[in-house]
Amino acid sequence: MKSKNDGMVSMENQFEENNRIVAERKEKLKKIKESYGELYPNKYKPSARAKTIIDEYDSIDRDDLEKKRICVSLAGRVILKRNQGKTTFCVLKDSTEKIQLYLNRDVLGQEKYSLQKFIDLGDLVFCSGSLFKTMRGELTLNCDEIEILAKALQPFPEKFRGLQDPDLRYRNRHIDLSVNDETKRIFFQRSSIINRVREFMNNDGFLEVETPMLHPIPGGANAKPFITKHNALDQEMYLRVAPELYLKRLLVGGFEKVYELNRSFRNEGISVRHNPEFTMLEFYAAYQNYEWCMNFTEDLLNDVLAYVVGRKELVWDGHKIDMGVPFERLSFEEAIHKYIPSLGKSSLETKDEIIAILKSYGLTENINTDTISKEVLTVHLFEGLVEEKIIQPTFIMNHPIDISPLARKSEKNPSIAERFELYIGGKEIANGFSELNDPQEQSTRMRAQARQKDSGDDEAMYFDEDYIKALEFGMPPAAGCGIGIDRLTMFITNSHSIREVVLFPALKRK
Repeated sequence: MKSKNDGMVSMENQFEENNRIVAERKEKLKKIKESYGELYPNKYKPSARAKTIIDEYDSIDRDDLEKKRICVSLAGRVILKRNQGKTTFCVLKDSTEKIQLYLNRDVLGQEKYSLQKFIDLGDLVFCSGSLFKTMRGELTLNCDEIEILAKALQPFPEKFRGLQDPDLRYRNRHIDLSVNDETKRIFFQRSSIINRVREFMNNDGFLEVETPMLHPIPGGANAKPFITKHNALDQEMYLRVAPELYLKRLLVGGFEKVYELNRSFRNEGISVRHNPEFTMLEFYAAYQNYEWCMNFTEDLLNDVLAYVVGRKELVWDGHKIDMGVPFERLSFEEAIHKYIPSLGKSSLETKDEIIAILKSYGLTENINTDTISKEVLTVHLFEGLVEEKIIQPTFIMNHPIDISPLARKSEKNPSIAERFELYIGGKEIANGFSELNDPQEQSTRMRAQARQKDSGDDEAMYFDEDYIKALEFGMPPAAGCGIGIDRLTMFITNSHSIREVVLFPALKRK
């Protein structure tokens, strides 16, 4: 029977073993200095990358390759090493691929070959030589030069099988990227997503802009901000929760199509879907409405998916998602009836009926049912029962005006806004609407938000007098949308935590 202290003893042994390895490697570093002089040199430049070499030469016959005598130089990390007498085989991994190295004492000479005994797994090395194929047909570099560029004093995971514990991976992303190819693939794809978004927007005539990250008044979203202080101005400042109010000022200024790939910050909970700092695309187009915005958003996402993945369908969490068909468009009530058919079509007609359903599912905690409208209660019902069930791309339309303080009121129903949210794989990916450009109505709605804030709602908006004055100069009718780049990347890469797609996610300090 295992003792409850076994785990602690194991951790202590691991710590001691790690210290022993570090001490040994530091001793090797001293000997390298004594025998070879320079440590951490910066004069060796690789002529090629492993993948390029493999793609170009791996198909060449073994005898033909030897006749050609192709000379290249490489740099990367040693991930495997084995000695066979006066010969050493290593595997080098650079940013693109892995390739085998062949170190032979007769080729390198005794002095250069002696360096191999100081090489440990994880060391960064430079090597040059000629390509050949082993008897087994493996493309290999026969090295005539080898240099240690940077010694890995800390040991990497054994045999480069990778970190398995998610928390250790997120806290040590430098190791995670070095040893886990899947992690690196995700961030290559993230970069491709952002590049394609930018290209799509530019090609459609949008102007990329930059707006402040430090705001005197936080606005553009219902969210709790991070607060800091500007010493020279002697005033509180807030990290941006959204760039919306600044981007719409640019519409007032005469730009008709603007977008920003922005970093925003919200001082709220952390979960598999939420990180306190995140990346969004926000765009605004004059003389458009939310119907156009839904069509444009659909076209944009289809283009990105086709470019990054090569097709318009993929598998997410075991579900086949087809982005190539028109996205479904539903109201909150329609979505609830579709995904919870047992409720019946007549069960959402009154506020009391909705409250009864919320209570039956235990969804009334932290909800003041006396002061919230029937429409907002319907949203709570949707979020509690339906949201995670929406797998195929679906626009949920016509949000209550009470929770859409910046959106234009519907001409058909003054209690709802011309607003949509896009859901894919059970997650909100985008949020857009026809913009409210009436300064008097905007002032009224912002004052209502300010009263909610005074009543204790940390996420309610501030009253922004400067923004109201900007609207008074006249903002054209417009539509705008925000798309979460992190969540879009989660969807495209089949990742189930936002921490998988953010290089350095926020974590509690140990």
